Amino acid sequence: MSKKEKIVPITSAATDKGQSLKTNIIVTEKQQKSNEQNTKNFEQGVLYTITMEELYDTAFPPKVPIVDGLIYNGTYLFVGAPKVGKSFFMAQLGYHVSMGISLWDYKVNQGSVLYLALEDDFSRLQKRLSKMFGMESTSNFYFATMSKSLNEGLEEQLSKFMKEHADTKLIMIDTLQKIREVGGDRYSYSSDYDIVTKLKQFSDKHNVCVLVVHHTRKLQSEDSFEMISGTNGLLGAADGAFIMQKKKRTDNIAVLDIAGRDQADQKLTIEFDREHCVWNFKRAETELWKEPINPLLEAINLLLTKESPEWQGTATELVEKLPDMQIQANVVTRKLNVLNSRLLQEYGIQYENKRGHERKICLKRVADGKK
Repeated sequence: MSKKEKIVPITSAATDKGQSLKTNIIVTEKQQKSNEQNTKNFEQGVLYTITMEELYDTAFPPKVPIVDGLIYNGTYLFVGAPKVGKSFFMAQLGYHVSMGISLWDYKVNQGSVLYLALEDDFSRLQKRLSKMFGMESTSNFYFATMSKSLNEGLEEQLSKFMKEHADTKLIMIDTLQKIREVGGDRYSYSSDYDIVTKLKQFSDKHNVCVLVVHHTRKLQSEDSFEMISGTNGLLGAADGAFIMQKKKRTDNIAVLDIAGRDQADQKLTIEFDREHCVWNFKRAETELWKEPINPLLEAINLLLTKESPEWQGTATELVEKLPDMQIQANVVTRKLNVLNSRLLQEYGIQYENKRGHERKICLKRVADGKK
């Protein structure tokens, strides 16, 4: 689908799928175990430390994007003025992730989605979704119109949902105001920072993306991210933010500013299709920076063929398989520890560094990469 093409109701014959669920589950399980252990250490009051050498010698589970180049696991803010079209974008994003269909030209990794539409009712959601997507539906897109606040049991509600739906990739909360803690100082830096930190701890623990809808302030600013209602504590604690702005409320054109820890800053121009109530891509003001080809990853990609999609051996044996690389065995292991996310995303190759009597490097092609 071209970025300029309109989004229309999608048939079940669509083949534009993201990364396989099997691959996602493999990565998610490893990440979740690591995150749960870190959380347990924190709750027990343990100051867990690691040396620089241990960092390099550790293969951390790769970060898999929810929407490639746009949004990753973590906690994000989605901010805009009232009635600017935020809820339509949430429904559109949730539909595409749950269906595994690219959003514009951005590939998604399919998984279940939970949308807390706390300012809506089910009747309104039914009408909105049918107008956007026709009668094509999915059993992986879940909705709730009521929830507890963050200090009254929301985390327990979300944890139970995650336990029942382990493949969940995205949780959308619309809006932040609806889950704010009851009582106390609502609008101080510390309270703003605390509420997003709690959501981030949840998203990190469960290896999921939590996207929180919020409003902009009336005061204009040259920096769009300074227009987030509340204090800087909200953005300071979040992994990233989307700011949706229009010049006039009645305009169909909006600008989407994106910033985050795991992606380059972007500015997208999108257009609202009032007939289908979906957002269509117009143009990107900034081109995504692409990392240059890495010779080691390219060599490993050539090593794994259709006939031999797996390889296992020591670092020394791998170096012997890559004579043109001129690299030492201990260095190749550390480089792969650092580059394993790129290896999976760009080439569809899963990397493991197994410890036993002797360390073994395991390489397996599990999906089609970008290359």
